[in-house]
Amino acid sequence: MPPRPARLLIALALAGVALPASAITVTRIEVSGLADERMAQNVRLSLSLNDELGKDLSARRLSYLLREAEAETREALEPFGYYTPTIVIQRSDRQRPEGADAEAGTSASVRTDAEGDGERSVSVAISIAPGNQVRVRAWNVGIDGAGADDPHVAAALAGFAPRSGEVLDHAVYEASKSKVSRMLAGRGYFDADFSAHRVAVTRAEHAADIDLRWRSGARHALGSVDFGQEPQAVIDDSLLRKLVGWEPGEPWDDAELERLRRSLVALDYFGLVEVLPQPAEKTGDVVPVQVHLTPAPRSIYSIGASYGTQSGAGVSLGFERRYLNARGHKALAQIDYASKRKLATVQYRVPAFAWLDGWYTASLQAADEQTDSLDNRRLEFVASRSGQYNQHLNLVASAHVLRERWAYFTITKPTQSYEYASFAFPSLRAEYIDVDDRLAPRRGTGGTLELRGGNGGADGTTGFVQLHADAHWFHGMQDDSRLLVRGEAGHTFTNELLELPPSLRYYAGGDRSIRGYGWREVGPRIIDSAGNAYAVGASNVVTASIEYERYFKGPWGAAVFVDSGSAFDGSKPDLHTGVGFGVRWRSPVGPVRVDIARGLKSPDSPFTLHLNIGADL
Repeated sequence: MPPRPARLLIALALAGVALPASAITVTRIEVSGLADERMAQNVRLSLSLNDELGKDLSARRLSYLLREAEAETREALEPFGYYTPTIVIQRSDRQRPEGADAEAGTSASVRTDAEGDGERSVSVAISIAPGNQVRVRAWNVGIDGAGADDPHVAAALAGFAPRSGEVLDHAVYEASKSKVSRMLAGRGYFDADFSAHRVAVTRAEHAADIDLRWRSGARHALGSVDFGQEPQAVIDDSLLRKLVGWEPGEPWDDAELERLRRSLVALDYFGLVEVLPQPAEKTGDVVPVQVHLTPAPRSIYSIGASYGTQSGAGVSLGFERRYLNARGHKALAQIDYASKRKLATVQYRVPAFAWLDGWYTASLQAADEQTDSLDNRRLEFVASRSGQYNQHLNLVASAHVLRERWAYFTITKPTQSYEYASFAFPSLRAEYIDVDDRLAPRRGTGGTLELRGGNGGADGTTGFVQLHADAHWFHGMQDDSRLLVRGEAGHTFTNELLELPPSLRYYAGGDRSIRGYGWREVGPRIIDSAGNAYAVGASNVVTASIEYERYFKGPWGAAVFVDSGSAFDGSKPDLHTGVGFGVRWRSPVGPVRVDIARGLKSPDSPFTLHLNIGADL
């Protein structure tokens, strides 16, 4: 008898001889009989065989995967309520020429054995008759303890599905269960747990019994807040504590933590904000809150280029300090310089947390506008107090001091003496936004309402009051399309409109007004002997627009629209309507809109090109 090492070598050699020389490659898996593509996709993803597509397999390995496929298919259908499907699995073999790549296809010969000679490609067909869906028969879902009387928890429980008589859809069931559990945690029931947690399926009767109950435990209370700034503190904690909207001991509510988080983000001091409850460190039922803050870069530098048909080519430069000191003061300076329009702004802001989160702001702006018909220079100082009333509504009260100089030029009057006016007036403004996405909304509304008025003019005796409103409505019609409706209305109460400077008058026409007409083209105008018309502004404005937008592939889409409106004096507007179409691109820096439009007021109206970059609101 050979020695022991020799016997081991011989055994290994014989085992090597016994290894199969042939290879089998699975090239296709077909799933049929299911009307819902979600179910078919779930079956494919559940198959171990799916992970072996395109790989060389032994006959034994393939046989094992085919045996497992039935159980895996059955299990993949259960989340959709199908517990008694009929499943037929067939394989089709094709002899593969030596050196040929595996290719998808169905062979005419169907084999039932797992063995064979040579290299073969195999396609697998899984035919499914799903049968009857399981429906909920008995339904016992509820909450025991203090949480049962909480209206927010009760509302989440009232929406629990599926209920008696409905299909046992596991995805719906798990989503409902998670919603109730999240609401319990969000309302401070940190000790909540299941006292019953069972779904029993009787396959023969196609019925399911749900027994699901929570034991809520006591509701916890909000505790003190600890602020941590890493790697170093840049803002005094005493300032940040003014944002905390609760006193320690008040009933727990996650909405308070979310409001604190939004307020900290809105300050723009920090690049990262985390507001975390610390139930492991609670004292009794009082849970402290830890806030982790990472300061953002202190300075912001900006540079940009622009071009406008009225302003010409231009460049903008900006500098902002997110925080000047530990008290959170901010400063900004910006210059927009174009060949026909120049603007310089300086601004100083101080956080204001009494009553409403917001800012005290002081700004000074100088503007110089030179067009074919207007020479306008103005200097305006604004002091304001803003306040975030709630998540959607921001309120601004401001005081304005305006000094303006202007003159209109035409061919018949190439020179004209300047007019001067000084005005001091207050302003109240409400800004409302409730949309799903502020950059590219598909659902929701937004708008502003402003009231302002005061006295001034060349001799200080001209009075005015203005009321202006605009609104946007967004309606997502399908996954790739939406409807946008917007409107604007403004009225000036005054008997001396011509004493008001150009910046206090209304205009219409242009990109965000009435497309198909030029900037400020619609409204009262000066017409010279050569037929050139120049806008002078009006006491009233009204515009409206309806637009349908659809995306076809990736970030690219198209739109059609109708705009109408007018800037006018008196009580009857001379409506101008424009129609057109455009191209849409969801760019990395925001939506880009390129529109071609034509005004319908005159048969000789030219086509106009409009370009907009930025959010809709």
